[in-house]
Amino acid sequence: MSAIAKLTKAVMGEVDDRFHLTPVIEKNLTRKWVPQTLSWAGCFGGLAFLIFLIQIFTGILLLMYYKSDAERAWDSVTFVKSNVPMGWLIQRIHSVGANFMIALVFLHMARVAYLRIYRKPRELHWISGAVLLLATCMLAFTGYLLPWTQLSYWGAKVGTEIPSAVPLLGEYIVQLIRRGPSISGETLGFFFAVHIWVLPGLTVLVMVLHFLMIRRTGISRPL
Repeated sequence: MSAIAKLTKAVMGEVDDRFHLTPVIEKNLTRKWVPQTLSWAGCFGGLAFLIFLIQIFTGILLLMYYKSDAERAWDSVTFVKSNVPMGWLIQRIHSVGANFMIALVFLHMARVAYLRIYRKPRELHWISGAVLLLATCMLAFTGYLLPWTQLSYWGAKVGTEIPSAVPLLGEYIVQLIRRGPSISGETLGFFFAVHIWVLPGLTVLVMVLHFLMIRRTGISRPL
């Protein structure tokens, strides 16, 4: 055993003596009871969570170079892909990861619906999952607009027109989202703030509630 491994083991042993982490880890991870019939399809939710963590990590790296300005947004994205070491890979992982996360959330909800896991006492699991699906789609949409290309501009124009169908308040909501009567740099700043602060915070909050409810009521099949 190397010196680093010995030191790590000694430190973790001292920490465990004080905080008794081993029983918690065994109960929740290494010796957690699961149904015998649990298959690979039961991993969709966990994989979506893993990709969400990857999205946060790659998003933080991209945030070091991105400029939320209509005149400089595209140049900053091009700079990341062309000049930053491995920047093209980080940007591609972040872009493709959004699509994979949406697909996994859909597959997870399809499995839950097929096996009818949403039944009592797990109705709130389904509701919180639906909120997470909506938040995931909104994260992908707001992130799609940030490079501020022609596709981003017209995507923002079409996307922000949708709330106009709301009776009475529709036009007010559209102007609120656009930060004015038309698409502009203010719109980009609004979507940027929503993408990096509002939606991730909401997603983490609902995820915590989702996981706590699962821990409380368990899953539908016997262990």
